[in-house]
Amino acid sequence: MQNMATLLNGTHMILSFLLPTNQLGFVLDVFLLLILLIIGIVVIIIIAKVLLFVLPAAIVAAVVWFLTRSLFWAGVAFLAIAFLSVLRRK
Repeated sequence: MQNMATLLNGTHMILSFLLPTNQLGFVLDVFLLLILLIIGIVVIIIIAKVLLFVLPAAIVAAVVWFLTRSLFWAGVAFLAIAFLSVLRRK
C-alpha cells in the first residue's frame, strides 16, 4: 500500500510539472482551446460543403449503377452531375 501511495505522489508531481497551474497557463489553455474550436468548426463546414457537392452526383451514379450494373456509366453519370453542379454554383 505504501508503494502505491509513493507511485501516485510521484505521478502527481510529474503531472503538475507538465500542466501549468498559474494564470498565464490557464489563459494560454483557453486561447489554444478557442483556436482548436475554430479549426474544428472550419473543418466540419468544409466536410459538409464537400458532402453536399458530392451527394447528388453519388446518388445519381448509384441509381445508374443499379440500373445498368456498369461502373463506366455510373462514373460518367457522376462526372456529368458533378460538372453540372459546378456550373450551377458559378
